[in-house]
Amino acid sequence: MESYKSFAEVYDLFMDNVPYDDWAKNISRILKEHGIADGLVCELGCGTGQMTRRLQSMGYDMIGIDNSIEMLDMARMQEGDTGILYLCQDMREFELYGTVRAVISVCDSMNYITGEEDLLQVFRLANNYLDPGGIFLFDLNTTFKYAQLLGDGVFAENRDEGSFIWENEYDAEEHLNYYDLTLYIREGEGYQRYEEEHVQMAYELDRVKVLIEESGLEFLGVLDAETMAEPREDSERVYIIAREQTKTL
Repeated sequence: MESYKSFAEVYDLFMDNVPYDDWAKNISRILKEHGIADGLVCELGCGTGQMTRRLQSMGYDMIGIDNSIEMLDMARMQEGDTGILYLCQDMREFELYGTVRAVISVCDSMNYITGEEDLLQVFRLANNYLDPGGIFLFDLNTTFKYAQLLGDGVFAENRDEGSFIWENEYDAEEHLNYYDLTLYIREGEGYQRYEEEHVQMAYELDRVKVLIEESGLEFLGVLDAETMAEPREDSERVYIIAREQTKTL
């Protein structure tokens, strides 16, 4: 079952608690620390363009890539995205016309890559399309979050515009997290029911570092996404920073 089809219509509604402004400031801060204060930046898994638009407002020329045409349609409908190039592509096969100063990915988009070979290919492509010394910055949900916070829980939210029931199951042996979403979206005077399944992989950081270096990228470090300091055992989300080094494609 495809993810982010019916959910695209209410994605921003239910994600209004996500601190996009803080995330954008943190991403810009990291990029500037590596000499990237402007220029062309590509976002993988851009969704409805929440981060894409914020980084554009900070002076970056943005390209947004997502494999959900429904999410990209919502991005194009938003105000303030003039000049952003949105491309419907699978990040495991994405193509650009030239190189960019940075590639970024947030909102655990990389956790949706559920195989190491596919993740390695994303890293290779990012390295291939980066300017010399360019930065690849992405976040990951941690194993701690999947195992200890999400686990086999059930989450729900109800609003006038729509509601959802999220049944979560984490397979600790396979490191796979399954989201079964039941959505009720307002259509006219009633609500239409939709179902989606989402699958994410929990990656150990040591293994991610190995794949980064195998791809030709240089691993630079990892930060807790909330504190911007060294990760803790109970960190829920981390930023991983890598730099273009050796082209392997």
